[in-house]
Amino acid sequence: MTEQTLRPEKSRVARAFGNAANSYDDVAILQRDTADEMLERLDLVKITPQQILDLGTGTGRNLHLLQQRYPAAQQVALDIAPAMLKQARQRYRQDLGLRRWLPGQQTPIFIAGDAEQLPLADNSVDLVYANLALQWCDLTAAFAEIQRVLRPGGLLMFSTLGPDTLQELRQSWAAVDSYPHINVFLDMHDVAEAMFAAGLSDPVLDSDRHSLLYNDIIGMMRDLQQLGARNVNQGRRRGLTGKNTLNKVKAASEQFRVNGQLPATYEVIYGHAWAGENSLQMTEEGCVPVSLEKLRSKL
Repeated sequence: MTEQTLRPEKSRVARAFGNAANSYDDVAILQRDTADEMLERLDLVKITPQQILDLGTGTGRNLHLLQQRYPAAQQVALDIAPAMLKQARQRYRQDLGLRRWLPGQQTPIFIAGDAEQLPLADNSVDLVYANLALQWCDLTAAFAEIQRVLRPGGLLMFSTLGPDTLQELRQSWAAVDSYPHINVFLDMHDVAEAMFAAGLSDPVLDSDRHSLLYNDIIGMMRDLQQLGARNVNQGRRRGLTGKNTLNKVKAASEQFRVNGQLPATYEVIYGHAWAGENSLQMTEEGCVPVSLEKLRSKL
């Protein structure tokens, strides 16, 4: 399989998550855990953002939590699936309750958009918070866009998935056919390279493993479908999967059973980085100052 055939198909990503918007929160256990971990990591960083981008906001679970942490900040909630944004609006109103009518409340701006083509101005965001969203993107393009919109001193805080994610399901399918049934995720080395290529500064990465337990692999696949985490590779097998094939996958998965249950392993990569040097502050006159040395380097 080529890199192109393994690349996520964006229209299918948007459609899958849009269809899952109503059921997403019922099974988003990992997403809640990683979001809380990222919020705890923000405790270690001294920033006072004026503008926050919740990139891949999903159903908006983190909007209220970010507002509690940074009450003066204006939030932009961006997601590729408009149906997710509808859920996020409703959830935000429910989470805030009557407090949303109090003076000084900053209501989030909800925007449908792609992380690889952010519909935001250069140097317009102080904090980009991206929880389990970037694995659906070309990382080099997404990091370049994040670098573009970050202001000087701006911070990117994110989580994504590593290559050992869903290894049990991946190996079970591999025993049946050669098609890619699980999306391909990059390792930390590749993530770091993409961050450096985008010009982000002082990147820090680490990884952790999470396991969710199931009675069988069919339940695992059902939860993934309910999350909208479908196979979106361009090289995927087309058409419906027959009962006989599913039985073979189920049989192949039995080798992974531990204490009567089947684990679904997730390799979570956490990272943060600061806006690189080419994030330049705009003056009151609407100009971007560039040093003589930088000009000479372009000649």
